[in-house]
Amino acid sequence: MLLGTWNLENLYRPGGPYGPGDKDAYEAKLAALADVIGELEPLLLGVQEVGDPEALADLAGLLGGDWHTALSTHPDGRGIRVGFLGRTELRVVADTAAFPARLRPVQSDDSGATEAEAGRGFLAVATDTGTGELTVAVAHLKSKLLTYPGGRFFPHDEGERARYGAYALYRRAAEAAALRALADELLAGEGGTRDVAVLGDLNDEVPAATTQMLLGPPGSEIGTPGYDRPDGGDPVRLWDVAPLIPAGRRYSRIDSGRRELIDHVLVSHHLAHRVTEAGTGLPAGPAPLLPSVGPDPAERRDAPGSDHAPVWIRVAGD
Repeated sequence: MLLGTWNLENLYRPGGPYGPGDKDAYEAKLAALADVIGELEPLLLGVQEVGDPEALADLAGLLGGDWHTALSTHPDGRGIRVGFLGRTELRVVADTAAFPARLRPVQSDDSGATEAEAGRGFLAVATDTGTGELTVAVAHLKSKLLTYPGGRFFPHDEGERARYGAYALYRRAAEAAALRALADELLAGEGGTRDVAVLGDLNDEVPAATTQMLLGPPGSEIGTPGYDRPDGGDPVRLWDVAPLIPAGRRYSRIDSGRRELIDHVLVSHHLAHRVTEAGTGLPAGPAPLLPSVGPDPAERRDAPGSDHAPVWIRVAGD
């Protein structure tokens, strides 16, 4: 079984303010995405940046065979949302943008405006893999890309840059706390027997505080001496598969020439010890060939494919 996540980069039909400028560019984008998904052959793929639900349907139609889709009903201001493409029937078990009950709204700009929920909702589905039930949540946390008043991508001064960097971090941290709360519900203290995964574009790397918040109690991480030892935190812990990805492929995006792994797959104890392989890009292909992105996302409006590489795991049967 291959389980993965992929940011599809502004998947809109043409003609709107964010998608490809014309039909030819749109069809080239869809074809490039479909080629990758066809080679991956995932059982379930969490996707991000679906701007038009119809565009995801168009993509599924190119894949051939019987594909199922599910989409969050909580898009951001541009209409982008998370979802799933799967080969088996998908049952939605959670579709939420809510912060945990005791987490207060966070400041989001210089005016003092606050945000009381995630900018893009979280979606969780359950599906039958043939050997048991798999429950997966997909997320797209607040970007490190900063947007300033008036839609600017560049600050007036370094003070403004620092403040808006803090606002973005507040939001991403609050969203990570909300995603961890959802993970707690899905695990229900039974991660030793339940196949649960949390995946998506977390917009930060493995050591980042926001990423680490999702793991649960510390200890037993992959690659540590405690990994193979039973631990009291195992039923509620999540394991990031990043250490299983070969070092030369351990990136999913290139930002201003710098490779970074910001797309993640985290799994419950019952899944972690059955992961046989993890990677980015295509399993049989070279390390991902990605464009280097800059601060203005509009520069890639007509580009085919995506500026992210898929991140995936193979899991053996129970």
